[in-house]
Amino acid sequence: MLPTKLVLASASPRRRELLEQAGISYTLCPVDVDEHLEVRGAQLVEALAERKARAAWAKHPRDIILGADTMVYVDEQPLGKPQDAQDALRMLRLLQGRDHLVRTGVCVIDGPSGLVLCDSAQTTVYFDPMDDEEIRCYIASGEPYGKAGAYAVQGIAGLFVRRLEGSCSNVIGLPLHLVRALLGRIQNNTLKQEA
Repeated sequence: MLPTKLVLASASPRRRELLEQAGISYTLCPVDVDEHLEVRGAQLVEALAERKARAAWAKHPRDIILGADTMVYVDEQPLGKPQDAQDALRMLRLLQGRDHLVRTGVCVIDGPSGLVLCDSAQTTVYFDPMDDEEIRCYIASGEPYGKAGAYAVQGIAGLFVRRLEGSCSNVIGLPLHLVRALLGRIQNNTLKQEA
């Protein structure tokens, strides 16, 4: 059974779509947090997801909060959202013709009990080679903006993805299997407290 008062600490339309496709009801609570942390790898996305979830928890203390953060990594170097077309070009040149990792940290907070659960999922994405003309045409579509690693696997960029190893919903921005697992642990904790 899924919570009836889930609060999504995100403005991401992709995360909203994934929850809706999975039939999970939620209330939206976009938060603005400082994303500069001194941690790396899986710890970075989990820490950012927790920071977002805690910011929403402060506004919705009696609800269950869901926070997430997605980052693309090439050789363990994080690629965030591109600042401009030149930055998108740099990122896509790094990704073309090779594999890279997509990590999403997920944090669920049970407001009433204060239980905080964080974890992350990782997917390996393999890109076909792309020439500069293809990359520039893709950037001109506008799709790379606002996306970690400057691409959206569910959009035009799907033309360049040879294969995925791991969760596709993770690459889109919210690993649904992990969300389900964490919400299940919250529910089990609540049932134990009520028994």
